[in-house]
Amino acid sequence: MLENPYFWVALAFLIFVAIVAKMAGKTIVEALDTRADRIRQELEQAQQLREDAQAALAQYQRKQRDALKDAEEILTHAREEAQRIRQQAAVDLEASLKRREAQAMDKIAQAESQAVQQVRELAVDVAIAATERLLVQNMDRTRNDQLVDAAIKNLPANLH
Repeated sequence: MLENPYFWVALAFLIFVAIVAKMAGKTIVEALDTRADRIRQELEQAQQLREDAQAALAQYQRKQRDALKDAEEILTHAREEAQRIRQQAAVDLEASLKRREAQAMDKIAQAESQAVQQVRELAVDVAIAATERLLVQNMDRTRNDQLVDAAIKNLPANLH
């Protein structure tokens, strides 16, 4: 075994590896520790980011629910307002129609009154014209003088 060159090569290789491991062991361990610390920090940072993302998601979901609730309230209020406006418009329309009906009735009454007045005036004109025609046809000069004298005699009684 001591005479075998493979044995000595293997022994030299093992000694070389032991020396390199002893010298580089601290460096390798420090590098591994540094890497482990960096990985741990990245994991903690990733965990923190995950928690922040979940908190943000919960906040946005809460805001979305609040926005939907507000939108529903706005929609309900708009429907109520539209119904109130519709009812007010119906009341206003009814009042306007009644006002216009009253105005129309007043105009009809005025037109009727004017028509009656015109008929009366026309009847008076016709009566005067008929009386004039009758008087002209039935009056002679002596009868006219008698009526004028009678009117003059009754004048002081009619003046009070």
